[in-house]
Amino acid sequence: MRTVTEPVVVCTAVHKAYGSRTVLRGLSLSVQAGESVALVGLNGAGKTTLLRCLLDFQRADQGTLTLHGHRSRDAAARAGLAFLPERFQAPAFLTGLEFLQLSARLHGQPWQADRAAAQCADLALAWTDLAAPVSRLSKGSGQKLGLAACLLSQKALYILDEPLSGLDVQARALAIRALLQLRKEGRTLLFTCHEPADIDVLCNRMALLHGGMLRFEGTPDQLRRHQACQSLEQAVLDCLASTAGSAQPAVPLAPA
Repeated sequence: MRTVTEPVVVCTAVHKAYGSRTVLRGLSLSVQAGESVALVGLNGAGKTTLLRCLLDFQRADQGTLTLHGHRSRDAAARAGLAFLPERFQAPAFLTGLEFLQLSARLHGQPWQADRAAAQCADLALAWTDLAAPVSRLSKGSGQKLGLAACLLSQKALYILDEPLSGLDVQARALAIRALLQLRKEGRTLLFTCHEPADIDVLCNRMALLHGGMLRFEGTPDQLRRHQACQSLEQAVLDCLASTAGSAQPAVPLAPA
């Protein structure tokens, strides 16, 4: 008999409004263990709001959200995950090295300087730069610091809001390689992303949000085939255009 495992992330009929502006409209989505799922959509589609509700930074008005079988409001739900916000900024009074040490302690990991140095090298983050206060780091180096701290956490689930934001070409390629290694290890990724090339490489499923609703769920190739486009970027735009003002998804939301 095949064992049916519970999804790592479950969002069911989630609603969220800010005053008269509704951001999420009955959105349902689940992520299985070992999946890499990209949340895709225009600015204001509800991607970051969904992540914030999952992490209990905000409360959904309606619906249920669970992580590893725990309600998102419970502290136990966040014990098995690492999170990287889009506008990551470490406390300015810490050096980069102090931040990595603090992050390891908060994640319940022993401090291993050799491993931390290797992880920073894998992201082209100079170890010598970490002796200075994080306020002196460039935007790209600060992003690499946050990503390094996440990767060193050794968690089962990674929730990342635009993890490649602010990275140059070299750093982007190295970060993608690091995230693909997480997939290879069987870890679960849920992340927001705007770049079609990154979506193609990193995810095995994408969830396209528009107007606070899930408009497409499947692989990038499935979306391209459905929209009869060779370009994923054009397929996304055509899907959004076809669902504008509609309460229905562009295609049946079925597993890949």
